[in-house]
Amino acid sequence: MSHGVVFITGGSRGIGRATVLKFAKEGFTVFFSYNSRRDKAEEVAGEAGGEVYYVRMDVADLDSVHGAYEFVSGKVRYLNVLVNNAGIASLTSFRELTYEEWEKVIKVDLTGVFLVTKTFLPLLMNAPWASIVNVASITGQTGHVLSSAAYCAAKAGVIGFTRRLAVELAPNIRVNAVAPSIVETDMTRSLLDTEEKRRRAAALHPLARVARPEEIAEAIYFLALGDKTGFITGQVLNVNGGRLIC
Repeated sequence: MSHGVVFITGGSRGIGRATVLKFAKEGFTVFFSYNSRRDKAEEVAGEAGGEVYYVRMDVADLDSVHGAYEFVSGKVRYLNVLVNNAGIASLTSFRELTYEEWEKVIKVDLTGVFLVTKTFLPLLMNAPWASIVNVASITGQTGHVLSSAAYCAAKAGVIGFTRRLAVELAPNIRVNAVAPSIVETDMTRSLLDTEEKRRRAAALHPLARVARPEEIAEAIYFLALGDKTGFITGQVLNVNGGRLIC
């Protein structure tokens, strides 16, 4: 018997992949989106086992989001959990940052969270219990040395969106965010592709390492379920190895 129904954006790799596997392991019916790598989505679904479905979706494209909604709503009457994880990174300095790159990062990392949440809200409202977990970043709270102004602005926007939505959707739906620091994923490969880069990245954190995707997935699951965290809403859970306090 399913423990609930979850939809995870960007579930074919990195944090999203780990989150798909975590919810599937815990007995959830899992829906997740991918953008370009159907082969990776198939691999994740096969590894997860259980009742797992994937659908192509570009979070920055409203028609694509609506298409994913039709797919999910055609199979289930409600969602218990929405995880807004899909995103892209940017390391470009402000002096080199173009309008086109700024717009792309904001559209995917911030507007995408709005579009998906707005579109899937009816399914959350139909559920006996529901929560939203947004994947923000330490960059939304600091001017992180390894991120661009566009990425920092987008993730700060996700945090503000999380807090306001928690007020508007209470008491029916809890809304929280996780804010990782550097996580070992495809998106951060350029930050960790040499021993020297890895050493410098690890040195930014009091715990002297970067995070594993599974550690972020556990934090997402912790916030999402509500059996032990039902009085937590509008919060940002910092999963950053102590980086924020340095």
